[in-house]
Amino acid sequence: MRSKGDRTGSIRCLLSLAVVVGLLAGCEYTPTEFKKRDDDIDTDYSKRKTIFGEGGLNFFGDDKKIPDGGALGVNSFLWRASLDTISFMPINSADAFGGVIITDWHSPAESPNERFKLNVYILGRTLRADGVRVSVFRQIKKADGTWQDSSVPDGTGPKIEDSILTKARILRHQTISQN
Repeated sequence: MRSKGDRTGSIRCLLSLAVVVGLLAGCEYTPTEFKKRDDDIDTDYSKRKTIFGEGGLNFFGDDKKIPDGGALGVNSFLWRASLDTISFMPINSADAFGGVIITDWHSPAESPNERFKLNVYILGRTLRADGVRVSVFRQIKKADGTWQDSSVPDGTGPKIEDSILTKARILRHQTISQN
């Protein structure tokens, strides 16, 4: 049986691989593109169309204006804040373009007979109070060792959402201050 550390390392490795593959998928290459020909000496290849749009992939917006959250499918500040906020939990899947983060079950050290799972949904490209939703699931271990679904304390999801929003605002403020 694999340990939790091995599983977390594997998940991180797979996520890293998915990011690299995604970035490479945005590259456009044709063998003739890099050959100099007399008829295309003035061609500017930096203006070609890619899946990331004009200017390529940019996580922090244009330097000439206040960042709007980047070129992801969702707001990059909310995305990064979500990952930072739930970093103590193992991530099962993460889709930066769809804005969905799904964690695996996590049992806190102080209560090993209960476990939690989160689904985080980032709902748009703007940093707004209604831009993130968190679904929380809880299970309790029964005497026979099986897990049973249980209710989540009221306000748990909104508290996590508030934490994500606070972190996203801090990240945005830091980025603006650097410009």
